Amino acid sequence: MKKLLAILLSCIMVASLAACGGSSNPTSTGTGEAAPADTVYEISISHIVNEDNTWHKASVYFKEYLEEKSGGRVKVTIYPNSQLGPEIDAINSIMSDGGVDITFTGESLQSVVPEMGILGVPYLMRTSEQLQAVANGPVGDQLKQLMYEQANMVVLGYFERGPRNVTANKEIRTPDDMSGLIIRVPASPITVAAMEALGAKPTPMALAEVFTSLQQNTIDAQENPLAMIATSNFYEVQKYLCRTEHLLSYVYIAMSKTKFESMPEDLQQLVLEAGAAMQKYEHELFLQGEDELEAFLKEKGMTFIEDVDKEAFAAKATEGIEKVLPDALKPLYDEIKAM
Repeated sequence: MKKLLAILLSCIMVASLAACGGSSNPTSTGTGEAAPADTVYEISISHIVNEDNTWHKASVYFKEYLEEKSGGRVKVTIYPNSQLGPEIDAINSIMSDGGVDITFTGESLQSVVPEMGILGVPYLMRTSEQLQAVANGPVGDQLKQLMYEQANMVVLGYFERGPRNVTANKEIRTPDDMSGLIIRVPASPITVAAMEALGAKPTPMALAEVFTSLQQNTIDAQENPLAMIATSNFYEVQKYLCRTEHLLSYVYIAMSKTKFESMPEDLQQLVLEAGAAMQKYEHELFLQGEDELEAFLKEKGMTFIEDVDKEAFAAKATEGIEKVLPDALKPLYDEIKAM
């Protein structure tokens, strides 16, 4: 009888402890194992754009979708506009289980997964159809597997980005016009090599620092898609948008593997479902927005330089890229180029 009472008392204590911890943010319940019914899973999203950007609007859609479908079992908090630091900080936080659970990343992840640098190779992907074939095909599958194994990330989907264009306070039509231009670029050795081959002086810099650097003439130019140029207010400090269209790429919706696998299986499936819905929603906004963004930037005073010699840019940039292309990227590079 004493043994039976001891066992019953132990069971009551375990149940009591579980109930006390029901509203906490669990770090691990195993891979998809069941958790107490009242457990609330908190997911944080950190990104570098402001609230007007389609990435943020998609984040809000994801939050509303997941919170509603989960019946309150999941709570999502969004930190836009680099509130928690630049993209690399979000990457490091996900890898170290430091508090960020989801971010949007592509070639910036190459310091961890070298093969991710393929997403930052200028003039490699030239059409939206080719981009989608890469993201949804064997190359995309390989990148997602590497992110899972090496960066503690589960991919929930991707966002297609508009072509990156150079903005400056002078007209740029040929590679010769890039000579000596101090231009901000992301922290990508391949982009740096491409810009150096074009005669520019590339300067890696976090996005949050770019506007002030342009305003203070620390740098002369930058390059980004239309959406980033608009939402970062670069039209206030840059006169010309030059249609170099030198990079067509995408970013992954990357979630902490640790957080994902701490959730019960039904919520894991719901998170994947929400990620797919988020991707579709953002893509609809993206397609609607490109023409509107161009009209907005022109209204704000930017002059669009349309007659850029893209083939001359591509030839020079590719020459520089292929000199520094890491061995790890060559199979992927050849596969995409063959498309």
